[in-house]
Amino acid sequence: MAIFNKKDDLAQEAVKASKEAISAIISKDMRVTGEIQFKGKARIDGTVVGNIKGEYLVLSESGKVEGDLVLDSLLCHGHIEGNIQAKLVTAQSSSVIVGKLVAANLTVESGATLEGEIQASTKQKEILPKTKPNIIEKKDTKPDKN
Repeated sequence: MAIFNKKDDLAQEAVKASKEAISAIISKDMRVTGEIQFKGKARIDGTVVGNIKGEYLVLSESGKVEGDLVLDSLLCHGHIEGNIQAKLVTAQSSSVIVGKLVAANLTVESGATLEGEIQASTKQKEILPKTKPNIIEKKDTKPDKN
């Protein structure tokens, strides 16, 4: 019996996503406004204005999303303006992502544009508010010469 770590699980999920057949396509000439939820694998070649929640999303070079995404896996070739939360994100060289990106596994190809806050970690971390550092003043320990 093999024991897989988190990295192996994500690699297996990436292979599974790449082999799965695309069950829904938004073509290049389509513009969809509103929320989209799906199971399986979807491809967007057109424009979506609204939030997307689903499993495996392929955003082509002509694809554009203006909204937040919550996904298992994202393969991005296109343009996203919004926040992304996913287990696995691959940003290809043609991709432009503007917004907060939180991913357990992030791959960025040379030439891709990412603008905004990025958190990529297999561990869930609690983000603590920034506080001022404690400054310890050095006190003069020499005795007075009076």
